[in-house]
Amino acid sequence: MNSLTSSLFLPAIVFLPLVASIMAFLISRNRQQGRINVYFAILQFLVVILMTILFLNEQTYQSDRYVIGGWGAPLGIDLVVDGFSILMIALTGLLTLLITIYSASYFSENYPSAEKGVRFWPLWWLLISGLNALFVSGDAFNIYVCLEIIGLSAAALVALQGTRAALIAALRYLLVGLLGSLFYLLAIVILYRSHGTLDLMQIAASTDNGLPDKVAMILITIGLLLKIALFPLHFWLPQAHANAPTPVSAILSALVVKASLYILIKFWFDVLGETTTFGASQVLGALGGAAIIYGSWSAFRATQLKVLIAYSTVAQLGYIFLLFPLSEYSIGVNSFSGSASQAAIYFIVAHACAKAAMFLSAGNLILSQGNGEIAQLKGIAMREPLNVLVFAIAGISLIGLPPSAGFIAKWLLLTTSIESGQWWWVIVVIAGGLLGAMYLFKILSVAFSGNTVDAEPAYQQPKEKVSGVMTTVALILALITLALGFNSEFILNISNTTSEVIGI
Repeated sequence: MNSLTSSLFLPAIVFLPLVASIMAFLISRNRQQGRINVYFAILQFLVVILMTILFLNEQTYQSDRYVIGGWGAPLGIDLVVDGFSILMIALTGLLTLLITIYSASYFSENYPSAEKGVRFWPLWWLLISGLNALFVSGDAFNIYVCLEIIGLSAAALVALQGTRAALIAALRYLLVGLLGSLFYLLAIVILYRSHGTLDLMQIAASTDNGLPDKVAMILITIGLLLKIALFPLHFWLPQAHANAPTPVSAILSALVVKASLYILIKFWFDVLGETTTFGASQVLGALGGAAIIYGSWSAFRATQLKVLIAYSTVAQLGYIFLLFPLSEYSIGVNSFSGSASQAAIYFIVAHACAKAAMFLSAGNLILSQGNGEIAQLKGIAMREPLNVLVFAIAGISLIGLPPSAGFIAKWLLLTTSIESGQWWWVIVVIAGGLLGAMYLFKILSVAFSGNTVDAEPAYQQPKEKVSGVMTTVALILALITLALGFNSEFILNISNTTSEVIGI
C-alpha cells in the first residue's frame, strides 16, 4: 500500500471500533442499538476489504508502516501490516460482521438476554478495537496495552451472564490474563534495557542471542501460553468459554486466544528468533500433542454442550503448536515460512470459522431446548435441523474430513511431518482426528435419536424460538468453512509471505 492508503486505513481499523464503543455506550437505551451496531460492523468490514485489496495489489506482499503523529521509532509508535497481519485483520472483520449480526438478534427484545445488550455492545467494540490494534502493532509496549484491553474486555464479557459460575470463570480468566501480562511486561523491561527500543523491527535487528534476550523469550513464551491456554495451562478456558453468552464464546474461541498466538509466532520466528532452539520447539510441540489428546478426550467425556466445544478448542490449539517443531526453522531456517507455517495459518483460519459456527449453532440449540445438557438434546434434530447441520459441518472441519478447510490444514501437517522425518506427529494428528470423531458423533447420535413419542412431554415445545437470522449466520460460517476447503490457494499464497518490516 502507498503512504496515503496506509495513513487512512491503518488508523481507521483501530479507531473505528473505538468510536463504535463510545456510540454504543451513548445509545445504550436506544431500541435500534442492534441495527446501529450492525451498520458499524458493515462499515468496518468495508474498510478491511479495501485495505486487503490494496495490500494484495502490491503483488510483493511487503510490509507497510504508518508512523503515528509523525514520531517514528524509537520515540513514537508505528502501525505495521504484513501478509500474516492482513489475514488476521480480514478474519477479524468477517467474524465481527457475522457475529455482530447474530448478536443484534441474540440481545433483541425477543429474548431474555435483551437487558444484557446494554453492557455487551461497548465491551464488544472495545474488544474488537484491541484485536485490530494488536494485529497492526509494531511496538512491544503497544502490544502489552492491546493485550490488556483484550483481556479486560473479554473477562467483563464473560461475566455478563451474571451467574455464579460465570462470575467465577470471569475472575479466573482475569487473574490468569493479568499473570500472563505480568510475564510479558517483565520481558519488555529486559528488552528495553538491552536494546534501548521497543520497536519490534529494531529489536530484531539487534538481537544477539545473549542471556537477556533468552530470558525475555522465556518470559514472553510463558506469559502468552497462559493467555493461549495451551495444555497444561488451559484450566481457565473451558469454564470461561462455556459460561459466556453465545456470541462471546464464539469470539473468544475464534479470535481472542489466536491474538496471543499471533504475538508468540511473531516473537518466536521474527523478533527473537535467534534465541529459540530445536529442543524448545520440540517442547512446544509435545505440549501441543498432549493438548490434542487431552482436549479431545475431555470433550468426549463432557456432559454440557458448550463445555464439550470449549475442550475441543483446547485440542485444536494443540494442532497449531505442531508448527514449532515442524517449521523450517527447526532444521535451520529462521523464518515463518514453508509448509508448516501454511498448515498453522490455515488451521487458524479454519478453526476460527468452524468454532464460531459451532458455538453459534450450540447456542441456538441451547436456546431452543432451554439448557445445555447433552442428554437433554435427544431428538432435537427433528426441531432444529439446520442448527444440527451447522454443528455437523463445523465438526467435520475440526475432525479434518474433506472437503472442509480442516482437511487441508491436517493434510499439510501430515505431509510436513513425513517430509521432515518427524513421523510421531502423524500418530498424534490421526489420534486427535479419531477422538474428534468420537465427540462429534456423540452429539449427533443424541440429536438424531428418539422420536416425537419419546420426546413427550419435555421436548416437544421449544423454550425459545430461534430466529432465522441467528440460524442463517451460523449456517453462513459453516458454508465458509466448506468453501475454504475448495479454494485454499488464496490463504496459502498469503501464508507464504514473510513478516519482514520495511519503512515507507
